[in-house]
Amino acid sequence: MRGLLSRLSEAVYGISLHGQVTAIMKEKMYIEYLFMLMTIGDMMGIPLLPPYYTLRLLPYMVPNIKGWKLRMLRERDFTDIVTG
Repeated sequence: MRGLLSRLSEAVYGISLHGQVTAIMKEKMYIEYLFMLMTIGDMMGIPLLPPYYTLRLLPYMVPNIKGWKLRMLRERDFTDIVTG
């Protein structure tokens, strides 16, 4: 009975909420990219904030810096623009 109820709740989630949740997660990702660009953009040659504030926020961003730099510096082509 529990397995059936669990599968039913997953099906309802997939039908009704999955699209909204993925859109919200994508928006959160873009906001995080923008925040990191504003704070540590000087790594890419875009100084926006004074170094004092960047150093204050650095401990919160250290786990994400490597992946962020790889995503920002990755070459993009036409298919990336079309697929979003």
